Amino acid sequence: MAMEEEERPRKIQKIDRDEPESSLMDAELGPVMTGAVEAGENDIASEDESRTGTPTTGNKDVTPDTNDGLAGIPGATPGMSKNQLKKLRRKQKWEAERDSRRAKRKEKLVAKREKRRAAAIEAVQNGAPKPEPKLKLKHLRSTLLPITFVIDCGYDELMLDKERISLASQLTRSYSDNHRSPYRSHLVISSFDKLLKERFETVLSKSHLNWKGVRFFEEDFAHVAEKANEWMQGPEGGKLDGVLAKHADMKPEDGEVIYLSSDSPDTLTELKPYSTYIIGGLVDKNRHKGICYKTAVEKGIKTAKLPIGEYIQMASRSVLATNHVVEIMLRWLELGDWGEAFMQVIPKRKGGVLKGEANKSEEGNDTPESKQPEESVDQEQPSAEQTTESNWKGDP
Repeated sequence: MAMEEEERPRKIQKIDRDEPESSLMDAELGPVMTGAVEAGENDIASEDESRTGTPTTGNKDVTPDTNDGLAGIPGATPGMSKNQLKKLRRKQKWEAERDSRRAKRKEKLVAKREKRRAAAIEAVQNGAPKPEPKLKLKHLRSTLLPITFVIDCGYDELMLDKERISLASQLTRSYSDNHRSPYRSHLVISSFDKLLKERFETVLSKSHLNWKGVRFFEEDFAHVAEKANEWMQGPEGGKLDGVLAKHADMKPEDGEVIYLSSDSPDTLTELKPYSTYIIGGLVDKNRHKGICYKTAVEKGIKTAKLPIGEYIQMASRSVLATNHVVEIMLRWLELGDWGEAFMQVIPKRKGGVLKGEANKSEEGNDTPESKQPEESVDQEQPSAEQTTESNWKGDP
């Protein structure tokens, strides 16, 4: 027993806590085996790094910098959540692959043309008549009319980033529809500044600079309306043609300025030459109700709403995007018929029906089971699509 007690290692004596632990190990247990403890620390460090994604050091008392993971993500801030970082990475990846997507689209287009050309050659060799080339839209003659459409983009700070993206797409569609229309208007983008302009100049690679016949102003719609009176006069101002030909006796000073708003008590009956029609460029999911109407009243501008309620019976709320409003007015300039213009533009999912046809349908199904409550149209909420304050509601 005495031998066992002598051979038994004595307990490690307690020392002051201020003394480093390494001194204790060296004093009591002697030098450690080379690389033994360090290897264990490296294993723990690598395990922590794989779990957290943050590099660690061998000293477990060192707290890693929480911002180190943001260093490789341009535009990331320390307060961002994981979901925000994920969206930011996805956005940056999408923008980085823009050129490759463009190249792929070009390759598909070339392959499609080659396939069509080969099919035509094979058809001719087999005795079939040579197909006539399709008439492209750019070869059609488009007549410029002395009328101006202004899209007011002075609501930049009221929109979320995704809503601003949607508005940029609507502006692009508005330009495309006006450019291809048989009768086109002077198209103006007012209050073009802040984040909307920044998106066009960065993400969209300044594509708006290639738009023909479109004017961009940083000033508001009231300033643009005064300028419009000047460019609609003279030979380059446009030609009184189509439905506007009946106003041949009108003079430039007879034109008017109207801000289109669904909250207006007045209804628009027709478009007149030498006039300027302002459309609110706001995508807000109906959060800021009546703001376009209030803005126009404050500026002393006359307001009116499109006559949807007089021509169309909707199965849901008639909430239209900015480009839909522009296209409806372009179709009216072409057809001279509001009802037909609405039916050609309003999306079919909204269930719009001409009032005459709707009445015939109700007469054929005049049973208690088939009738729907009149308030059902007003009770239906707008869909999740991008909407604008410049949308038009039908009469109740």
